[in-house]
Amino acid sequence: MPLTRRQTFRRRRIVFFSALVVVVSLVGYLAATGLAPVPAEAAAMTQPAALTQPAAEPDWPEFGSSAIGAVGFPGVLGSSGSTESVPIASVTKTVTALVVLDAKPLGAGDDGPDITFTDADVAIYYDVIAENGSVAPVVAGMVLSERQALEAMLLPSANNYALSLAVWAYGSHDAYLAAAKSWLAKNGLDDTAVADTSGLSTASTSTPADLVTIGKLAIANPALASIVAEPSARLPVIGAVTNTNKLLGRYGIDGIKTGTTHQAGACLLFSTDLKVGDRTVTLIGVVLGGANHGDVNRAVAALITTAKAGFREVTLTEKGTVFGSYATAWGAKSSAVAARDESALVWSDTPVSGVATARALTLGSSKDTVGSVDFQVGDQTVSVPLVLDRTISDPGPAWRFSHPGELKADG
Repeated sequence: MPLTRRQTFRRRRIVFFSALVVVVSLVGYLAATGLAPVPAEAAAMTQPAALTQPAAEPDWPEFGSSAIGAVGFPGVLGSSGSTESVPIASVTKTVTALVVLDAKPLGAGDDGPDITFTDADVAIYYDVIAENGSVAPVVAGMVLSERQALEAMLLPSANNYALSLAVWAYGSHDAYLAAAKSWLAKNGLDDTAVADTSGLSTASTSTPADLVTIGKLAIANPALASIVAEPSARLPVIGAVTNTNKLLGRYGIDGIKTGTTHQAGACLLFSTDLKVGDRTVTLIGVVLGGANHGDVNRAVAALITTAKAGFREVTLTEKGTVFGSYATAWGAKSSAVAARDESALVWSDTPVSGVATARALTLGSSKDTVGSVDFQVGDQTVSVPLVLDRTISDPGPAWRFSHPGELKADG
């Protein structure tokens, strides 16, 4: 029986709307799969191996007490003998110079203000002679620059110039001592005390550890560092003065201060630059309580030579080293690699370890930073970025349409 016109129309509507549903569903499917985020991929990580070095074996003096440290390294690297505070003789003048420069700063190449010396300074000169202390000449009315006065104090170790400088900077000896006490506290030098400006007093004391810190502060002051490195100087009225540090220029030594009294013995606070690989490390050391400066100088030479062997430049990573790898569901691959070479200067058996981390990725371009490898070198952290070595591209429509179950749902 033929369909009525109404039935034909109804069937056509059913076919049309069924086809429309199929088309809309297909368009929705294609849109959903084409726009849905691809799954994030976690990196498979490779951790850096711990690095180990043999322990350093410095040749420590068999007398007194001593310690070594280095600029950029916290605290002391090693010590021998007593760690207690002991008299430090004219090494005290290093503190005097630093405290004077705290009140009267001096640039590396500057002479500083002029100082006119008076009858009071001449009286100081005769008082120091009466104490059997070391002196340099002074005349009322003479004028020295601040730098020249520091040279007179530090090179020939003149006690009278230590006191004259302190009074010039602070107004009186007592005011200087109060300022020095505050300066020591500010710099965490709790085991150091100064009772005078020259170290002739046995109450001017310090520990090897504190003296290493004082040495670092001295070398960090450009004006003071340049003065203590001078073998000699020619000063108005005073004439030629010679540095009492006979090791200057040997074993790389460029400072800092000698000291000698009956109670303290022979002492030397020293600094030297050591070449280690492509780096230079400034070693700061102190030897206290020697019978004479010949013994101290021989001990310092042996200590420097053997301490140098305790520094090593170690490779932490090389540029391009793989620490992580990505493998996507659609077959794309990339690696997380070190962005640069990195090395570290280490002392002795300082532990070196590392941890590599990288974030999960969906897509990424070559050279994108995706994480880091963080090396722990003693108590310092060295971080190197990790970057992609190749691009992770979108998988494209063909893979998307054929892998709907592997795409992430919205939200």
